[in-house]
Amino acid sequence: MGATLLSSTIAVFSIKNLLFMLFGVSAGMVAGALPGLTATMSVALIVPFTFTMDPVSGMATLGAIYCGAIFGGAFSAILVNTPGTPSSIGTTFDGYPMAQQGKGEEAIFTATFASAGGGLIGTVILIFLSVPLARVALRFGPPEYFWITIFGLTIIASLASKNMLKGLAGGAFGLLISMIGIAPIGGDVRFTMGLPAFQGGVQLISVLIGFFCIPEMLRIAGNLTAQKMQAVNVEKESGVLARSFWNVFRKPFNFIRSSIIGAFVGILPGAGGNIANLVAYNEAQRASKEPETFGTGNPQGVVATEAANNATVEGGMVPLLTLGIPGAPPAAIIYGALMLQGLRPGPELFSSSAHITYAFMVSLFVANLMMFVVGILGGRSIFKIVTMIPAKILVPSIIFLTILGSYSIRNNIMDVIVMLIGGFIGYLLKELNFHPGPIVLGLILGPIAEKGLVQGYLMGLSRPNPWTIFFTRPISIVLIVIIIFSAGWPVYREFKSRLKKGDN
Repeated sequence: MGATLLSSTIAVFSIKNLLFMLFGVSAGMVAGALPGLTATMSVALIVPFTFTMDPVSGMATLGAIYCGAIFGGAFSAILVNTPGTPSSIGTTFDGYPMAQQGKGEEAIFTATFASAGGGLIGTVILIFLSVPLARVALRFGPPEYFWITIFGLTIIASLASKNMLKGLAGGAFGLLISMIGIAPIGGDVRFTMGLPAFQGGVQLISVLIGFFCIPEMLRIAGNLTAQKMQAVNVEKESGVLARSFWNVFRKPFNFIRSSIIGAFVGILPGAGGNIANLVAYNEAQRASKEPETFGTGNPQGVVATEAANNATVEGGMVPLLTLGIPGAPPAAIIYGALMLQGLRPGPELFSSSAHITYAFMVSLFVANLMMFVVGILGGRSIFKIVTMIPAKILVPSIIFLTILGSYSIRNNIMDVIVMLIGGFIGYLLKELNFHPGPIVLGLILGPIAEKGLVQGYLMGLSRPNPWTIFFTRPISIVLIVIIIFSAGWPVYREFKSRLKKGDN
């Protein structure tokens, strides 16, 4: 591992890769600062353009954009009271009051220190957790992979939608889309509507771009009354860097606890930064000796939320790299990028493509350092530029990029058509309160679940009842118990809340 990690680090520190990461961090910060342009959309837009890069450069660029976008959401949260990304919801609670009190620059720099620090801690957790988990995953057979995909669907379906039934329905819809084309085992042609272009299935990246980018652009286009964002003025403050540093590290337990919360919440499929930042904020307030100051401009609230949501980036990579289960929508996009590069996410990455895997991990560490530098030197300028972009220019520009990106993957106009159709379907489903997360995860996990189910059944043909192979293997039993708990917990929580309302 040591030699591989060293060679991967050297590869990341090439001039070319450093420039790609600097671009990724800066572009991600701009996108994250614009409400509506989520981290998922930022990563999805750039994936087609990384196809021509070598794997290390491509993955490093995507990781940098992801980190930058999550951090960029803090700017609009602090200065406009509108979270640029869902992961910055908690930052508005104390960041905006600080800006109103004339401490906007201090809030921004505090968020920068906390975000970069949380990302660095998350990267360390990623590196040290991934290898042991990958070794366990190597013992997985087809039945275990079937159950792990069911676990992933169960978790994200219950967390990504307020209505669990709609979440499960979205996952099932994604599974149906994944069945288009030739069956991976058996070779049956399914749901192609007689179109040869569909025999290989729908193009994953085109569908992802459609589901995550087009609905947001249609939503913004439908609300063009606010042409520009109105931000709180940020004045120069003396000694602000020292105060911001002190805000983060004078209470190191809050910072470290929030980073660890973010990393481990990120590991849970479907949770992500939007949950981690609220959990960390709640814990910071609960542990504080002055809980009444939270929500009035307490810097510790900004520290907690920003450290947590940036640590989820690296935490979400743990199940993706080790099990092939994308835990969050941006991780699903990176899953597609790995597939485009000819890499299969899962434990095989650590044996067949170890140098790329470790290079990706190291690049996340470097990206967080770059994010700190860019945030300190140019964060305020970036946000000023962002506030000057009118929606009537932003929307057509991004739609143009979605079309260009979809076409560039295979130079196939059918991929553009699939992207546009997927976008309109995604918009309609979003209007009906269906979250795109379960749909996309169903699309990604469908082929893995199908292979696990069919191959597991074929393995069990030597038994009197072939289906018993799915319920008798030790790891399968553990996974079934976890699935029952994860599926039953939201139902129990809802039942308990209704009982409380009935008592009141």
